[in-house]
Amino acid sequence: MKPDATPPVLTYNPHPAAPALKLPALACDSHVHVFGPGACFPYAESRNFTPVDAPKEALFALHRQLGIGRCVIVQSAVHGFDNRVVEDAIATGRGRYLGVALVPANVPDAELQRLAAAGFRGVRFNFMKHLAAAASVDEIIDLTHRLKAAGLHLQVHFESSLVHSLGGPLSRSAVPVVIDHMGRVDAALGADHADFSALHALLANPLFHVKVSGIDRIDADPHGTPPYRRGVALARKLVESYPDRCLWGTDWPHPNHTHIPDDGILVDALARIAPSPTLLEQLLVHNPQRLYRFAE
Repeated sequence: MKPDATPPVLTYNPHPAAPALKLPALACDSHVHVFGPGACFPYAESRNFTPVDAPKEALFALHRQLGIGRCVIVQSAVHGFDNRVVEDAIATGRGRYLGVALVPANVPDAELQRLAAAGFRGVRFNFMKHLAAAASVDEIIDLTHRLKAAGLHLQVHFESSLVHSLGGPLSRSAVPVVIDHMGRVDAALGADHADFSALHALLANPLFHVKVSGIDRIDADPHGTPPYRRGVALARKLVESYPDRCLWGTDWPHPNHTHIPDDGILVDALARIAPSPTLLEQLLVHNPQRLYRFAE
């Protein structure tokens, strides 16, 4: 059945809890998406589902409630290579919102330069079973030389088992590489599992950064399992091991999930992921500023 023949899917909690944790000024949510509205920004025919609209206005309101001052919006596969929905949100955000685009590997240099001028700071490629791969890893590594000229970094989203085969090629990138959602490791398997161990070792290379988003994805069952203790434990290990190269995000509005997380709970989990004011400010303010280059 085609996505547009099924009812739209609500992926986010419209009434999240107010977090108890007070975030530092200019705290950055480094991983969100925006969906639609479909009447203005049509969904891609290649999408694997149709979401309920989650427009920029809903995102801005969420951030006001959570105490988040900056954000990086990642183009979603539901909008494909048409990055206008993110570009529009960036323009409305007046410097507080930047973006990561989806592009084909053969994207023209002129388009990369245009995206960079519009507030995009990187491009993302997926290696997930539920998302069609847009290019081979070798094509992507070739592209990184053109990304460097445009001032863009590379963001990758992959199945946890692929860390073993992708780590070597990605180490040849000409630009920084950001790994999404802790490499999608299975938190139930613990820090000693081969996939997490490989991710941890890969981060010894200063080329790599990791998003400690997704505690709810890597430690989840169909009914939801807050407070996601096992996911928090792995995120904390990464933050304490590599405090200068970790980023955090809510992943709102949580597409392709087993359950709908509460964003207030995800914010409060930061008290356990980065358990000192210094670590928290490094994670939420200094690291995003250095990588994404928000205007002062």
